[in-house]
Amino acid sequence: MFYLIGLGLGDAKDITVKGLDIVKKCDKVLLEAYTSILTVGKDALEEFYGRPLIIADRELCESNIDDILKEAKDKDVALLVVGDPLGATTHTDMLLRAKQFNVETQIVHNASIINAVSCCGLQLYNFGETISIPYWTETWQPDSFYDRIIQNFSRNLHTLCLLDIKVKEPTEESLTKKVRQYMDPKFMSVKEAASQLVQIIKTKPDTGFTIDSIAVGLSRVGAPDQTIAVKSLCAMQQCDLGPPLHSLVIPAPNLHPLELDYLAQFR
Repeated sequence: MFYLIGLGLGDAKDITVKGLDIVKKCDKVLLEAYTSILTVGKDALEEFYGRPLIIADRELCESNIDDILKEAKDKDVALLVVGDPLGATTHTDMLLRAKQFNVETQIVHNASIINAVSCCGLQLYNFGETISIPYWTETWQPDSFYDRIIQNFSRNLHTLCLLDIKVKEPTEESLTKKVRQYMDPKFMSVKEAASQLVQIIKTKPDTGFTIDSIAVGLSRVGAPDQTIAVKSLCAMQQCDLGPPLHSLVIPAPNLHPLELDYLAQFR
């Protein structure tokens, strides 16, 4: 069996009882370590689970997953995923590939930022399409995600913005070399995301969304030191919410009275 097990958003104890039982009995357990992170590291998870974990980086998950799936034909193999296992398309692809190899699969769901974002008081059924904001470089500054924010905004829907993370990303210089060199890990903050959005707004005015529009910054959702801040997008550029992971929400222009009341405590 190939298991996809969600770890939730906080620490080692956020795994479900069902997930923990599976982890303890599996022949091999891998920890996916590039689409998200927990507030604790691999050592803390190993101590709580009582067994060793194998780090599964992007290369393994996207290029070499077939070898793991073939192994799961004869053994019980689990891949641990921060949040919910199906929050990233990478894991959906794994399930499809497992089916091609006639490998049995089981999913153990858990909390994800997709539903835990409601901790800020914005109602889940008022959210539109979720978008991702990538890190810009000097030569690559995409802004297509902004159009989807405006589409949600024009329909009076909130937008959850997932912020870029870079874990074991090869440097541009090493892509043409035989030996790969990797960038230091980095995690986009709400300050950086807000700054990129402000720059886009300057080139795309008259959308109804401005630098004075309200934004909600969230950090370490589900952890004891979870932090939420409500400010104008312009002011969010100076808002330090501490260590990762961060998320940014662009609320709808017209909010329900309960949403307004709940947001007020974070201003």
